[in-house]
Amino acid sequence: MVLLGIYILAPEINFESTYLRGILLGVFSAFSYALRNLILKRHVSRYDGTVLMMQQCTIVALLLIPVLFNINIEQIQTQIPFLLILGLVTTALGHSLFISSLKHFSVSTASIIGSAQPIFGIIMAYFFLNEIPTLNTFIGGSLILATVIIESIRSKKA
Repeated sequence: MVLLGIYILAPEINFESTYLRGILLGVFSAFSYALRNLILKRHVSRYDGTVLMMQQCTIVALLLIPVLFNINIEQIQTQIPFLLILGLVTTALGHSLFISSLKHFSVSTASIIGSAQPIFGIIMAYFFLNEIPTLNTFIGGSLILATVIIESIRSKKA
């Protein structure tokens, strides 16, 4: 249902569209995220979520060092403090809490509940960027939200 919701969010199937490329990158990101969650599920019983997140961030930082030599940060220099806050609050804290939740939920349940993130992105875009959602956005978002609600109810029964 989530993939159907994402499909409905896409305005057209045109690989020249930056919107579709963004959606495809998001799906690839979700696949990578799911793979990471499966790997971490095996270790969450022995290590704290914060420790696992710190190890993950260290590995990613080391892998991304070559990018520092090929990036121009002149246009975003004034935004660096906000990017650091965003990274610490949403990435470090949010993912540490998510990883810790794997002690109490299955990976599939936690991931489906986590798939509500695009809904929050749409809401924040409305309030902060004055972007008006289209009908497809409402339909796709509703499917995603319905999936999250169904999985939440199903996981409570299990």
